[in-house]
Amino acid sequence: MMTPAIIETMRSELAAALPRWNLSERATLTFLSHSENTTFLAEDPLSGQRLVLRVQRIGYHAPAEIASELSWITALIADDVIATPRPLADRDGLLLCSVRLNGSMRQVVAFEHMSGHEPDQSGSLPSWFVKLGMLTAQLHRHSRSWTRPPAFQRKTWDFDAMLGTRPLWGDWRAALGLGDSERQLLQRVADSLADRISTYGQQSERFGLVHADLRLANLLVDGERLGIIDFDDCGFSWFFYDFAAAVSFMEHESVVADLQQAWLQGYRTVAPVSKDDEAMLPVFVMLRRMLLTAWISSHSDTETARRLGTDYTHGTVAMGERFLRGA
Repeated sequence: MMTPAIIETMRSELAAALPRWNLSERATLTFLSHSENTTFLAEDPLSGQRLVLRVQRIGYHAPAEIASELSWITALIADDVIATPRPLADRDGLLLCSVRLNGSMRQVVAFEHMSGHEPDQSGSLPSWFVKLGMLTAQLHRHSRSWTRPPAFQRKTWDFDAMLGTRPLWGDWRAALGLGDSERQLLQRVADSLADRISTYGQQSERFGLVHADLRLANLLVDGERLGIIDFDDCGFSWFFYDFAAAVSFMEHESVVADLQQAWLQGYRTVAPVSKDDEAMLPVFVMLRRMLLTAWISSHSDTETARRLGTDYTHGTVAMGERFLRGA
Protein backbone atom coordinates (compact mmCIF):
# COMPACT_ATOMS: atom_id res chain seq x y z
CA MET A 1 0.00 0.00 0.00
CA MET A 2 1.27 3.46 -0.94
CA THR A 3 0.81 5.75 2.09
CA PRO A 4 1.61 9.48 2.44
CA ALA A 5 4.57 8.53 4.66
CA ILE A 6 5.97 6.16 2.04
CA ILE A 7 5.52 8.76 -0.69
CA GLU A 8 7.34 11.36 1.42
CA THR A 9 10.23 8.97 2.10
CA MET A 10 10.44 8.22 -1.60
CA ARG A 11 10.35 11.92 -2.46
CA SER A 12 13.08 12.78 0.03
CA GLU A 13 15.41 10.01 -1.13
CA LEU A 14 14.79 10.72 -4.81
CA ALA A 15 15.47 14.43 -4.19
CA ALA A 16 18.92 13.49 -2.94
CA ALA A 17 19.57 11.74 -6.26
CA LEU A 18 18.65 14.73 -8.45
CA PRO A 19 22.31 15.60 -9.27
CA ARG A 20 22.28 12.34 -11.24
CA TRP A 21 20.18 14.21 -13.83
CA ASN A 22 22.51 17.25 -13.71
CA LEU A 23 20.24 19.29 -11.46
CA SER A 24 21.79 21.64 -8.91
CA GLU A 25 21.70 21.25 -5.14
CA ARG A 26 18.96 23.89 -5.06
CA ALA A 27 16.59 21.77 -7.14
CA THR A 28 13.29 20.81 -5.49
CA LEU A 29 11.12 17.74 -5.90
CA THR A 30 7.31 17.76 -5.57
CA PHE A 31 4.94 14.80 -5.53
CA LEU A 32 2.60 14.79 -8.56
CA SER A 33 0.54 11.61 -8.57
CA HIS A 34 0.34 7.92 -7.77
CA SER A 35 -1.54 5.59 -10.09
CA GLU A 36 0.23 2.67 -11.74
CA ASN A 37 3.51 4.47 -11.03
CA THR A 38 4.50 7.38 -8.80
CA THR A 39 5.56 10.66 -10.39
CA PHE A 40 7.40 13.74 -9.12
CA LEU A 41 8.21 17.16 -10.55
CA ALA A 42 11.82 18.34 -10.26
CA GLU A 43 12.51 22.08 -10.66
CA ASP A 44 15.94 23.70 -10.70
CA PRO A 45 15.84 27.46 -10.02
CA LEU A 46 19.43 27.89 -11.27
CA SER A 47 19.03 26.36 -14.72
CA GLY A 48 15.26 26.74 -15.03
CA GLN A 49 15.05 23.05 -15.94
CA ARG A 50 11.91 21.08 -15.08
CA LEU A 51 11.78 17.27 -15.20
CA VAL A 52 9.14 14.69 -14.41
CA LEU A 53 10.57 11.63 -12.65
CA ARG A 54 8.52 8.45 -12.93
CA VAL A 55 9.15 5.77 -10.31
CA GLN A 56 8.05 2.47 -11.80
CA ARG A 57 5.62 0.23 -9.96
CA ILE A 58 7.37 -2.83 -8.51
CA GLY A 59 6.66 -6.07 -10.37
CA TYR A 60 4.68 -4.56 -13.25
CA HIS A 61 7.05 -3.93 -16.17
CA ALA A 62 10.37 -5.68 -16.69
CA PRO A 63 13.33 -3.40 -17.52
CA ALA A 64 13.24 -4.61 -21.14
CA GLU A 65 9.59 -3.59 -21.39
CA ILE A 66 10.31 -0.11 -20.06
CA ALA A 67 13.24 0.27 -22.45
CA SER A 68 10.94 -0.75 -25.30
CA GLU A 69 8.38 1.89 -24.34
CA LEU A 70 11.12 4.52 -24.38
CA SER A 71 12.34 3.34 -27.79
CA TRP A 72 8.87 3.90 -29.30
CA ILE A 73 8.58 7.34 -27.68
CA THR A 74 11.99 8.29 -29.05
CA ALA A 75 10.99 7.13 -32.53
CA LEU A 76 7.70 9.05 -32.39
CA ILE A 77 9.57 12.23 -31.49
CA ALA A 78 12.23 11.67 -34.15
CA ASP A 79 9.55 11.09 -36.80
CA ASP A 80 7.54 14.12 -35.63
CA VAL A 81 4.35 12.07 -35.19
CA ILE A 82 2.99 13.65 -31.98
CA ALA A 83 4.01 16.08 -29.25
CA THR A 84 5.17 14.05 -26.26
CA PRO A 85 7.82 14.53 -23.55
CA ARG A 86 11.31 13.30 -24.41
CA PRO A 87 12.93 10.72 -22.11
CA LEU A 88 16.14 12.15 -20.60
CA ALA A 89 19.29 10.22 -19.79
CA ASP A 90 21.20 10.64 -16.56
CA ARG A 91 24.85 11.74 -16.43
CA ASP A 92 25.92 8.17 -17.28
CA GLY A 93 23.75 8.11 -20.41
CA LEU A 94 21.08 5.85 -18.89
CA LEU A 95 17.40 6.35 -19.64
CA LEU A 96 16.34 3.68 -17.14
CA CYS A 97 17.99 4.30 -13.78
CA SER A 98 18.11 2.19 -10.62
CA VAL A 99 17.67 4.21 -7.42
CA ARG A 100 17.28 2.89 -3.86
CA LEU A 101 14.00 4.26 -2.52
CA ASN A 102 12.26 3.23 0.67
CA GLY A 103 14.55 0.23 1.08
CA SER A 104 14.14 -1.19 -2.42
CA MET A 105 15.88 -0.66 -5.74
CA ARG A 106 13.39 1.11 -7.99
CA GLN A 107 13.48 1.85 -11.70
CA VAL A 108 13.23 5.57 -12.46
CA VAL A 109 12.76 7.37 -15.79
CA ALA A 110 13.14 11.12 -16.30
CA PHE A 111 11.09 13.02 -18.89
CA GLU A 112 11.07 16.59 -20.10
CA HIS A 113 8.27 18.54 -18.47
CA MET A 114 5.46 19.35 -20.91
CA SER A 115 3.28 22.40 -20.37
CA GLY A 116 -0.48 22.24 -20.52
CA HIS A 117 -3.59 21.03 -18.77
CA GLU A 118 -6.12 18.25 -19.16
CA PRO A 119 -8.86 19.01 -21.72
CA ASP A 120 -11.82 20.65 -20.04
CA GLN A 121 -14.91 18.44 -19.88
CA SER A 122 -17.11 21.13 -21.36
CA GLY A 123 -18.74 21.87 -24.67
CA SER A 124 -15.30 22.09 -26.30
CA LEU A 125 -14.40 18.46 -25.57
CA PRO A 126 -15.72 17.09 -28.91
CA SER A 127 -13.43 19.49 -30.79
CA TRP A 128 -10.46 18.11 -28.90
CA PHE A 129 -11.62 14.59 -29.76
CA VAL A 130 -11.46 15.49 -33.45
CA LYS A 131 -7.79 16.30 -32.91
CA LEU A 132 -7.30 13.24 -30.73
CA GLY A 133 -8.77 11.02 -33.45
CA MET A 134 -6.32 12.48 -35.96
CA LEU A 135 -3.36 12.00 -33.61
CA THR A 136 -4.45 8.45 -32.79
CA ALA A 137 -4.56 7.58 -36.47
CA GLN A 138 -1.05 9.02 -36.86
CA LEU A 139 0.13 6.88 -33.95
CA HIS A 140 -1.40 3.80 -35.58
CA ARG A 141 0.16 4.59 -38.94
CA HIS A 142 3.56 4.88 -37.29
CA SER A 143 2.99 1.68 -35.34
CA ARG A 144 2.26 -0.24 -38.52
CA SER A 145 5.30 1.07 -40.40
CA TRP A 146 7.91 1.32 -37.63
CA THR A 147 10.58 -1.38 -37.51
CA ARG A 148 10.77 -2.31 -33.85
CA PRO A 149 14.15 -3.14 -32.27
CA PRO A 150 14.86 -6.89 -32.10
CA ALA A 151 14.55 -6.94 -28.28
CA PHE A 152 11.27 -5.01 -28.22
CA GLN A 153 8.93 -6.30 -25.49
CA ARG A 154 5.56 -4.97 -24.42
CA LYS A 155 2.52 -6.59 -22.85
CA THR A 156 -0.32 -7.92 -24.98
CA TRP A 157 -3.70 -6.47 -24.06
CA ASP A 158 -5.97 -9.17 -25.45
CA PHE A 159 -9.19 -10.46 -23.88
CA ASP A 160 -7.41 -12.89 -21.57
CA ALA A 161 -5.12 -10.12 -20.27
CA MET A 162 -8.12 -7.91 -19.55
CA LEU A 163 -11.04 -10.04 -18.42
CA GLY A 164 -9.92 -13.61 -18.97
CA THR A 165 -7.46 -16.15 -17.61
CA ARG A 166 -4.46 -13.84 -16.99
CA PRO A 167 -5.90 -10.48 -15.93
CA LEU A 168 -3.10 -7.93 -15.68
CA TRP A 169 -5.17 -5.49 -13.62
CA GLY A 170 -6.97 -7.97 -11.39
CA ASP A 171 -10.12 -10.06 -11.58
CA TRP A 172 -13.26 -8.07 -12.36
CA ARG A 173 -15.21 -10.58 -10.22
CA ALA A 174 -13.52 -9.03 -7.16
CA ALA A 175 -14.87 -5.57 -7.99
CA LEU A 176 -15.81 -3.38 -5.02
CA GLY A 177 -19.43 -3.84 -3.96
CA LEU A 178 -20.26 -6.51 -6.53
CA GLY A 179 -23.08 -8.82 -5.41
CA ASP A 180 -23.82 -12.33 -6.68
CA SER A 181 -26.62 -11.34 -9.06
CA GLU A 182 -24.54 -8.46 -10.42
CA ARG A 183 -21.56 -10.78 -10.86
CA GLN A 184 -23.75 -13.16 -12.87
CA LEU A 185 -24.93 -10.30 -15.09
CA LEU A 186 -21.37 -9.11 -15.73
CA GLN A 187 -20.37 -12.68 -16.53
CA ARG A 188 -22.95 -12.62 -19.33
CA VAL A 189 -21.46 -9.31 -20.47
CA ALA A 190 -17.94 -10.79 -20.43
CA ASP A 191 -19.12 -13.81 -22.42
CA SER A 192 -20.76 -11.55 -25.00
CA LEU A 193 -17.62 -9.42 -25.24
CA ALA A 194 -15.50 -12.54 -25.74
CA ASP A 195 -17.75 -13.70 -28.59
CA ARG A 196 -17.76 -10.32 -30.35
CA ILE A 197 -14.02 -9.89 -29.99
CA SER A 198 -13.28 -13.43 -31.18
CA THR A 199 -15.36 -12.82 -34.31
CA TYR A 200 -13.60 -9.50 -34.95
CA GLY A 201 -10.21 -11.18 -34.65
CA GLN A 202 -6.62 -10.08 -34.18
CA GLN A 203 -5.41 -9.77 -37.75
CA SER A 204 -2.48 -7.40 -38.20
CA GLU A 205 -4.67 -4.68 -39.72
CA ARG A 206 -6.78 -4.69 -36.53
CA PHE A 207 -4.29 -5.54 -33.78
CA GLY A 208 -0.89 -3.98 -33.14
CA LEU A 209 1.15 -1.61 -30.98
CA VAL A 210 -1.11 1.05 -29.41
CA HIS A 211 -0.91 3.65 -26.65
CA ALA A 212 -3.76 1.93 -24.73
CA ASP A 213 -4.35 4.76 -22.24
CA LEU A 214 -5.31 7.93 -24.11
CA ARG A 215 -7.63 9.11 -21.33
CA LEU A 216 -8.02 12.81 -20.57
CA ALA A 217 -5.44 12.71 -17.75
CA ASN A 218 -2.81 11.74 -20.34
CA LEU A 219 -3.58 14.63 -22.69
CA LEU A 220 -2.10 18.11 -22.30
CA VAL A 221 -3.69 21.14 -23.94
CA ASP A 222 -1.57 24.25 -24.48
CA GLY A 223 -3.15 26.69 -26.90
CA GLU A 224 -3.95 24.69 -30.02
CA ARG A 225 -1.50 21.90 -29.17
CA LEU A 226 -2.73 18.56 -27.86
CA GLY A 227 0.17 16.73 -26.26
CA ILE A 228 0.13 13.04 -25.35
CA ILE A 229 1.90 11.66 -22.30
CA ASP A 230 2.30 8.38 -20.38
CA PHE A 231 3.06 5.47 -22.69
CA ASP A 232 3.46 3.20 -19.64
CA ASP A 233 0.58 0.95 -20.76
CA CYS A 234 1.44 0.89 -24.45
CA GLY A 235 1.34 -2.61 -25.82
CA PHE A 236 -0.25 -4.89 -28.38
CA SER A 237 -4.02 -4.62 -28.65
CA TRP A 238 -6.80 -3.68 -31.03
CA PHE A 239 -6.14 -0.35 -32.69
CA PHE A 240 -9.68 0.86 -32.03
CA TYR A 241 -9.40 0.01 -28.35
CA ASP A 242 -7.57 3.35 -28.17
CA PHE A 243 -10.93 5.13 -28.45
CA ALA A 244 -12.32 3.18 -25.49
CA ALA A 245 -9.31 4.21 -23.40
CA ALA A 246 -9.93 7.84 -24.39
CA VAL A 247 -13.38 7.85 -22.72
CA SER A 248 -12.15 6.20 -19.52
CA PHE A 249 -14.21 6.99 -16.41
CA MET A 250 -16.92 8.73 -18.46
CA GLU A 251 -18.06 5.68 -20.47
CA HIS A 252 -21.59 5.95 -19.06
CA GLU A 253 -22.12 9.61 -19.95
CA SER A 254 -24.30 10.69 -22.86
CA VAL A 255 -21.49 12.81 -24.33
CA VAL A 256 -19.63 9.64 -25.38
CA ALA A 257 -21.77 9.33 -28.53
CA ASP A 258 -20.69 12.83 -29.61
CA LEU A 259 -17.09 12.10 -28.68
CA GLN A 260 -17.14 8.94 -30.78
CA GLN A 261 -18.36 10.81 -33.85
CA ALA A 262 -15.79 13.57 -33.31
CA TRP A 263 -12.98 11.02 -32.84
CA LEU A 264 -14.00 9.18 -36.00
CA GLN A 265 -14.12 12.44 -37.93
CA GLY A 266 -10.54 13.21 -36.96
CA TYR A 267 -9.32 9.64 -37.49
CA ARG A 268 -10.74 9.53 -41.01
CA THR A 269 -8.69 12.56 -42.03
CA VAL A 270 -5.66 10.25 -41.75
CA ALA A 271 -6.90 6.70 -42.31
CA PRO A 272 -10.11 4.86 -43.24
CA VAL A 273 -12.43 3.27 -40.69
CA SER A 274 -14.49 0.30 -41.85
CA LYS A 275 -18.07 -0.41 -40.75
CA ASP A 276 -16.80 -3.42 -38.80
CA ASP A 277 -14.24 -1.24 -36.99
CA GLU A 278 -16.84 1.39 -36.12
CA ALA A 279 -19.29 -1.25 -34.89
CA MET A 280 -16.67 -2.50 -32.42
CA LEU A 281 -16.20 0.83 -30.65
CA PRO A 282 -19.06 0.29 -28.13
CA VAL A 283 -17.74 -3.24 -27.55
CA PHE A 284 -14.29 -1.90 -26.68
CA VAL A 285 -15.86 0.78 -24.44
CA MET A 286 -17.66 -1.92 -22.45
CA LEU A 287 -14.48 -3.99 -22.33
CA ARG A 288 -12.50 -1.02 -21.00
CA ARG A 289 -15.19 -0.24 -18.42
CA MET A 290 -14.98 -3.75 -16.98
CA LEU A 291 -11.18 -3.62 -17.06
CA LEU A 292 -11.17 -0.35 -15.10
CA THR A 293 -13.66 -1.81 -12.63
CA ALA A 294 -11.11 -4.53 -11.91
CA TRP A 295 -8.29 -1.94 -11.74
CA ILE A 296 -10.10 0.08 -9.08
CA SER A 297 -10.38 -3.01 -6.87
CA SER A 298 -6.73 -4.00 -7.31
CA HIS A 299 -5.39 -0.44 -6.92
CA SER A 300 -7.25 0.64 -3.79
CA ASP A 301 -4.28 2.78 -2.65
CA THR A 302 -4.81 5.27 -5.49
CA GLU A 303 -6.80 8.49 -5.25
CA THR A 304 -8.84 7.45 -8.30
CA ALA A 305 -9.96 4.20 -6.66
CA ARG A 306 -10.85 5.94 -3.41
CA ARG A 307 -12.85 8.58 -5.26
CA LEU A 308 -14.83 6.22 -7.51
CA GLY A 309 -15.19 3.15 -5.25
CA THR A 310 -18.38 1.09 -5.37
CA ASP A 311 -20.26 3.74 -7.36
CA TYR A 312 -18.14 2.90 -10.38
CA THR A 313 -18.95 -0.80 -9.99
CA HIS A 314 -22.67 -0.09 -9.83
CA GLY A 315 -22.35 2.08 -12.93
CA THR A 316 -20.60 -0.80 -14.70
CA VAL A 317 -23.52 -3.10 -13.90
CA ALA A 318 -25.98 -0.54 -15.30
CA MET A 319 -23.85 -0.21 -18.45
CA GLY A 320 -23.73 -4.01 -18.70
CA GLU A 321 -27.51 -4.23 -18.62
CA ARG A 322 -27.79 -1.73 -21.46
CA PHE A 323 -25.04 -3.49 -23.40
CA LEU A 324 -26.83 -6.84 -23.22
CA ARG A 325 -30.11 -5.28 -24.35
CA GLY A 326 -28.35 -3.85 -27.39
CA ALA A 327 -26.07 -6.80 -28.14
